[in-house]
Amino acid sequence: MKKDFLKSTLTPIIALTLCCILYLLGYFQVVFAVPVILLASRIEYGKKTFTSLGFQRSGLKAFQLLVVAPLLAGAILLLYLYVLVPGVTYLTGQPMDFSMMDPYRGNPAALIGIIVLAWISAAFGEEILFRGYLMRQFTKFFGSSKVSIILNIVILGAVFGWIHSYQGLSGQIVTGIIGTILATIFHLRKDDLWFVIAIHGFFDTIALTLLYHS
Repeated sequence: MKKDFLKSTLTPIIALTLCCILYLLGYFQVVFAVPVILLASRIEYGKKTFTSLGFQRSGLKAFQLLVVAPLLAGAILLLYLYVLVPGVTYLTGQPMDFSMMDPYRGNPAALIGIIVLAWISAAFGEEILFRGYLMRQFTKFFGSSKVSIILNIVILGAVFGWIHSYQGLSGQIVTGIIGTILATIFHLRKDDLWFVIAIHGFFDTIALTLLYHS
């Protein structure tokens, strides 16, 4: 019993502490954090490593992943482009920083490369870390009451925005709001990680393509 308690309590604390240290040292990358999270999940849940993160077999439905998720991603992108970005930019007085896209404009090969990277690092990596691991660990420690769920979504949404500091203040706020939307969908879908990965991936694919042509 004590051994199980130590695994379920110390393992996530050590994993998150390591991620925080990497961040403070300037070496934090989602692709580095995910192996830490997978190892922590393996230690804590054993053979249920992936199901513990929300990789449910019931979530592998072609219509949901290839039709519903892209449509929802498109709807969120419209909200992003025509409500969140102009609204937040107006309130902060600071435009979002999209300079990271400069090397990819006019370079189709580079665009394909960054889209692939977005699926690996953002869609899979960020969703495994924030929704699959952090949200479910939050629920494990603080329960699933309405207050806990709201705090779970809001706090982790804020952290999600914070790590996107390279987009400037407006970018952090907008990304944080997008994070809360994805977290809400994850909760409403009963922790279906496949679905939010698909939404995130299609959102980034469309957004990057639009930025490429801007």
